[in-house]
Amino acid sequence: MIGTLTLISRVLGYVRDERIAYLLGTSLVADSYVLAYRIPNLLRRLVAEGSMTASFVPVFAQYLTEKEKDDWKEFANRMFWTLMVILAAVTVLGLVFSPLLVKLLTFGGKRLNIDLAVLLNRIMWPYIFFVGLSALATAVLNSFRSFGVPAFTPVLFNVCVIALSFYAFRFRQPAVALAIGVTLGGLVQLAMQMPFLWRRGMHFQFGISFRHPGVRKVAKLMGPGLVGIGVAQINFLVDTMFANHPLMPNGSLMSLQIADRVMELVLGGYAIAIATAILPLMSQQVAERNLFELRQTVSFSLRLVSFITIPAMVGLVVLRGPIIEVLFQHGRFNRQSTDLTAWALLFFAVGLPWFAATKIIVPAFYSTHDTRTPVKVAMGVMFANIAFNLLLLRPLLNGGPAAATSLAALLNFSVLFWIFRRRHGLLGGRSILRSGAKVSAASAVMGLVCWAMLRISGFQDLAGAIHHSLAWQVVALASMLAVAAGLFFGLAWLLDCEELGEMYGIARRKPKTAEVVS
Repeated sequence: MIGTLTLISRVLGYVRDERIAYLLGTSLVADSYVLAYRIPNLLRRLVAEGSMTASFVPVFAQYLTEKEKDDWKEFANRMFWTLMVILAAVTVLGLVFSPLLVKLLTFGGKRLNIDLAVLLNRIMWPYIFFVGLSALATAVLNSFRSFGVPAFTPVLFNVCVIALSFYAFRFRQPAVALAIGVTLGGLVQLAMQMPFLWRRGMHFQFGISFRHPGVRKVAKLMGPGLVGIGVAQINFLVDTMFANHPLMPNGSLMSLQIADRVMELVLGGYAIAIATAILPLMSQQVAERNLFELRQTVSFSLRLVSFITIPAMVGLVVLRGPIIEVLFQHGRFNRQSTDLTAWALLFFAVGLPWFAATKIIVPAFYSTHDTRTPVKVAMGVMFANIAFNLLLLRPLLNGGPAAATSLAALLNFSVLFWIFRRRHGLLGGRSILRSGAKVSAASAVMGLVCWAMLRISGFQDLAGAIHHSLAWQVVALASMLAVAAGLFFGLAWLLDCEELGEMYGIARRKPKTAEVVS
């Protein structure tokens, strides 16, 4: 259910990004909009949907397991009002210091439209207030195994931005309409979940408390978690600064944004759905002191995300040009924009399995109330990411930040997996490697067939030598994707990949139990 609703949200997210690309292209105005949006969105990922959610869910699960109803209701209400005060203060500070934040992120690079970026950033700052409270509402509902409504709210956010994009002609600067849509979308996300919280017993009696035991425990876990759970976002912020380097071509920020969104179609539709579902489960297993089932859950989830993300990586690498062209090459997003974005997507795509695996292993640490280990690893990875950016800036240009992020994700997952295995026991490493080898073999064959189909079809290549109508391009790309997907699943069946049966078991609500082996 989460995967289906999140996939719908990601598809609408594509429509949203296509509208933004159509209106702004890869111009300096587009870079100004992306920079302005990235500041509150980074805080959303770090605080609202990252560290706060990962810290709140294990504590709230413990309250549900060990405390009376009045206790967890009081804790949830105190957390809501306390967070509201903090987010209000953050919003006010953001409005005041917006010019400073924007200038810091330009890193002395290209001359963006600073005044426009500050204006857009100030319009979007209330978004962090609404989406922060919405994330808490999502965490509460997920703890009750209620996933449908929280997974649907991002759909409403995308609808708001899309709707405002069609009124952009009424504004002197279309980017202003898009910024208003962002803030409105955050408000709608919160409003959608409030009635369902009321039905669960949260009646929102006013009560701010920084001394409540539950609130203090969440705050204690959140401190180091700001870096641990958000390492990918922090690295992306570093990449933003390097994307403003004078060597970078105009539109680099927008190209990286679009390439990242294409990659997140897979992450959002599958990997994030699994990570969202297993965090409450792992927290409950830890609360019940059932570490054997915890290890099973981690191993099972890693194999499932690898089964989808490895072939998705191969498909994105081979078909990156046609994918960007069909999805975004409209309006002010021209052929040059496609080439620039496809180059960045190449390096984002190779890191896709590691981005997905990190989204599984980090919540595993948080379910055990361990936030210190991820933050220590994350700090080292951050410095490594800066070094990767410096090394890859000149040879790869706008592909450098993408490649640096992928290398950082690989390093981050590898270290965390090794530490978790040493502390909590075997995670089925041989089973994961055996499964990964089968999936990689099937994906390699699929990739060769995709390359052959691309050459035979005469689809416009990156040199832009052949031109076809949009309808022809859509049919050709859809056909190639359908053949590739059918071929991969057929090869997976021939290779006896057990994930096929496990996925079918999930769909039938009868998950297959896999033994954890060394």
